[in-house]
Amino acid sequence: QVQPVESGGGLVQAGGSLRLSCSASDRTFSSYRIGWFRQASEKEREFVAAISWNGGSTYYANSVKGRFTISRDNAKNTVYLQMNSLKPEDTADYYCAADMAGYPSSDPRGYAYWGQGTQVTVSS
Repeated sequence: QVQPVESGGGLVQAGGSLRLSCSASDRTFSSYRIGWFRQASEKEREFVAAISWNGGSTYYANSVKGRFTISRDNAKNTVYLQMNSLKPEDTADYYCAADMAGYPSSDPRGYAYWGQGTQVTVSS
């Protein structure tokens, strides 16, 4: 089983940037599609972005399109979420999820393996 691990969260001012990382020690991680989801306090978990196993396909939520970029470096077993022009409403716990299926998906039920999350706080 793959165990994703997130890192890179923190506190940033509105308009700033952060880069989240999702990695796993298992070399098969490069064969998995990866999704980023987030959950703000007292809100449901929502889709942020997803990428196919080879990085050829990406998919974004409308709320982050043009500001966030998902990418991967399979040689490093790592997926990145570059977050620019951050807004206070981006404040949430961010989760990385992995699954062996092919195309990126916005449905959390399509991901079998989840990380523990990393907190992102954007101050106004």
